[in-house]
Amino acid sequence: MKSAYEIALERLEQRGIEKPSNRALTKKARANIAEIRSKARAELAKLEILYRDRLAKEPDPTARHQDQQNYVSERARIEARCDRDVAKLRGG
Repeated sequence: MKSAYEIALERLEQRGIEKPSNRALTKKARANIAEIRSKARAELAKLEILYRDRLAKEPDPTARHQDQQNYVSERARIEARCDRDVAKLRGG
């Protein structure tokens, strides 16, 4: 009889999704991942504060819209870099 975990893994494989790696991360790798995520959170917090400050001071709707687009793209860039760096440390 198969466990629920084994059944779930089979379903993932049927959908073309790789099953999770059994390789455990070292303490150093976990610490590095935590550091990367911490720096990304700090950058995102700084970006959020600056964005809200600019919005509060900007009366022009066109400029506000441009600021919003810049904020969204910069946020996506920071998150993508964090994900990429974490994946690199995980070996993926």
